[in-house]
Amino acid sequence: MRPNSRFAQVQPFDIDKVAAAAGADADVLRLENLDTDVPPPPSAVAATRRSLEEGTGNSWLPFTGLPVLCQAVAAELRARTGLDYDPLRQVCITSGGTSAVMPVLLATTEPGEPVLLTDPTYAGLLQRVRLSGARPHLVPLLVQDGRWRLDREALARVPAAAALLLMSPSMPSGVVFDREDWQAVARVCERTGAYLIYDAAMERIVFDGHPRINPCQVDGLAERTIIIGSMSKEYRMIGWRIGWVAGPADIMSRIMVATIYNTTVASGYHQYGAAAALTDPAGAGVAEAAAEYQARHDTVLAQLDGLPVVRAGGGWSVLVDAEAMGLTAEDLSARLLDRGRVAATPMTAWGESVAPRHVRLVYSAEPVGRLAELRARFEAALS
Repeated sequence: MRPNSRFAQVQPFDIDKVAAAAGADADVLRLENLDTDVPPPPSAVAATRRSLEEGTGNSWLPFTGLPVLCQAVAAELRARTGLDYDPLRQVCITSGGTSAVMPVLLATTEPGEPVLLTDPTYAGLLQRVRLSGARPHLVPLLVQDGRWRLDREALARVPAAAALLLMSPSMPSGVVFDREDWQAVARVCERTGAYLIYDAAMERIVFDGHPRINPCQVDGLAERTIIIGSMSKEYRMIGWRIGWVAGPADIMSRIMVATIYNTTVASGYHQYGAAAALTDPAGAGVAEAAAEYQARHDTVLAQLDGLPVVRAGGGWSVLVDAEAMGLTAEDLSARLLDRGRVAATPMTAWGESVAPRHVRLVYSAEPVGRLAELRARFEAALS
């Protein structure tokens, strides 16, 4: 096999390895993958079924998304940002949120240019930067007062960047950026001329009454921000594989071309389901789901009180520091599965210095009653 520099530093998720090792054992607590048992909106299920029965959406066209969904996305973004996005020129539908990342990177970076991410960050973002030919520049997250925080001093020292690829709440840490964080991001973007690529997939899954701040609401960022959205997390529609990109019209023209040549078109049937969820007058259960996830998160924190677990500001997972317990992340993951019947993924591919010492615990797919067993299972794993 010929060498290929794009793959030289690309690492696997390891999620699939843990899942395969866990098998189908019903006794195992499934904390390794970002699935959820909280059901999707009934309105989305009904609209998708209706589309299948009526045969609508069974087409390659339009390549950049059905008008009904592009309009629904534009309306959703108006509510979140206060900005008006042209549904035809500034919104592009994609096959899931992460499928949007590569076209955006190809449209905003040249080979070898730096893209700033946090450490830890979602491996699907970090590894796509490497595959695109750009170069990751990682800024660490710090633990302050028991929570993850952006290292603004390290951010301020960044010498150059083509783009900043950020998420809030972020996987896997659950860090939520406050207004001062986004203002620091704005200063870097202005100084370097970088775009902000903002993964908004979990924007409304926030805990403890934390304010939801979209970066487009911060001075200097609206004209630089490319938003990537998704139906998977807030709307619990993982299997629909529907996401979108929205941003300034000039860069969106490039992104649309890259998206078309990457996946051609997202499922028309599922686009109708996504449009129904986005326009659901009852809110599609987003607030109720966020409350359920907080209850699960708080259960995990209570169960593991005294262990090096960092409270999340939102999202679907928390991190436990294996090295602080005298283990590698791989060792802790193996012990949890072998002795405690807990499937949890080591974060070896999710950063360079901070992430690899941690194991991720995903609470989105297990109810509170099962999560209440976590203390005993950890004790068995560590014995």
